[in-house]
Amino acid sequence: MKPGIQDEVEGTLHKLKGKVKEKVGEVTNDPDLEDEGQAEEIAGKVQEKVGQVKKVLGK
Repeated sequence: MKPGIQDEVEGTLHKLKGKVKEKVGEVTNDPDLEDEGQAEEIAGKVQEKVGQVKKVLGK
């Protein structure tokens, strides 16, 4: 798999995992888990964008 596509896929997975953690944190009233989920979701978005840039640049 090309690095750009791999970054996009991994970024999407991190976003989903972050959303799940965030929701579980809300349901269980655990602000730390909620914050961790938000951070992971943001990191996933960044990784996804990096993958898109790599695809455009052909790397």
